Amino acid sequence: MVNHPRHALDEVIHAPVRFSIMATLAAAEKAEFGFVRDTVEVSDSVLSKQVATLEKAGYLKVTKGYVGKRPRTWLSITAEGREAFTAHCDALRTITESATRPLTA
Repeated sequence: MVNHPRHALDEVIHAPVRFSIMATLAAAEKAEFGFVRDTVEVSDSVLSKQVATLEKAGYLKVTKGYVGKRPRTWLSITAEGREAFTAHCDALRTITESATRPLTA
């Protein structure tokens, strides 16, 4: 039996830091690495590792370039990532909404 909404949770997105990264990027077309790092409150190395996992899953795109002579890295959510994030959030909402309904046996 596979009826519980937890089965719709995405294991890649579900980790707290990755979930926070996806939530940050879902609100923007793209964001600079440092902005995401500061928003999610993690170190460069932690963000790099989690971004690599999300990128491997096809959920994020990493773009490198320069602003003047300074190297920059931008992160953006892919269409597949946006769809997965929306489905994950829908599953979380379904789970939390069931907590407010009376139990029936």
